[in-house]
Amino acid sequence: MTLRATPGVPSGRPQMDVRSYIAPSAFDRWDSSIRAAAESEEDRTIGIYDVIGEDWWTGGGFTAKRMSAALRSLGKGPVTVAINSPGGDMFEGLAMYSMLREHPGEVTVKVMGIAASAASIIAMAGDQVQVARAGFLMIHNCWLLAAGNRHELREIADQLEPFDQAMADVYAARTGEDVKAMQKLMDRESYIGGSAAVSQGFADSLLDSDEISKTDDGKNASAVRRMEAALRASGMPKSEAMRLISQFKSSAGDPAGSGEGEPTEHGQRDAAGFTTTAALAANLTTIL
Repeated sequence: MTLRATPGVPSGRPQMDVRSYIAPSAFDRWDSSIRAAAESEEDRTIGIYDVIGEDWWTGGGFTAKRMSAALRSLGKGPVTVAINSPGGDMFEGLAMYSMLREHPGEVTVKVMGIAASAASIIAMAGDQVQVARAGFLMIHNCWLLAAGNRHELREIADQLEPFDQAMADVYAARTGEDVKAMQKLMDRESYIGGSAAVSQGFADSLLDSDEISKTDDGKNASAVRRMEAALRASGMPKSEAMRLISQFKSSAGDPAGSGEGEPTEHGQRDAAGFTTTAALAANLTTIL
């Protein structure tokens, strides 16, 4: 997956003075003590270990201005973005997502603890996304505080709708699932664990330190997602594409979902016998 393959998102804020805040539940799984190990002078890592945007309570927070300055200082080469954040200002998160998409070098995102809400959008900008086995992504609809009469509040809801749509588009582009499936996950305020994030396509692999063996599981998961996309692009229904792919996957599980318009169930994967690569190639040649 490349940066250019991910969709753009709206920039700026609605015309009314509306700010996106952290949903209280996003703090439940955030451990602020999680930090990356000390890095060498040659390291090109940007650490996001705080609220996204200005933290009105503590005066901290990681802002789009900080991201812009960090990217300028690192130049055009590859960068790594390490994240442990409960989220925050959605509009700041969207701005940082766009900055990383525009960065000319390869972007690797590492979810060290949790990437919730606005932080999960930033994570989706990575060319490669790695997540801790005990880490989480949390996705939901935009959450905010607002004041006004009934006419103004209705207008705010209408203004927020395209931003929720934009986030669903980003998740769908990353995972290969359809937008309706992502909207359902957002409606449920879903917490997605590390292994599930990989199997569902939100991430490409676990962190190197969390890999049990030196296998190519992450690469295989990415290959299966690309295979599914090719089959569906040829006009094959998703259910049929998944049935075919399931014939060739190993008993370790399959990253793709099932059910048109339904999100993938965490940790529930059917297993089937694995056939030879030659047989798979022959079937794909016939189909495509």
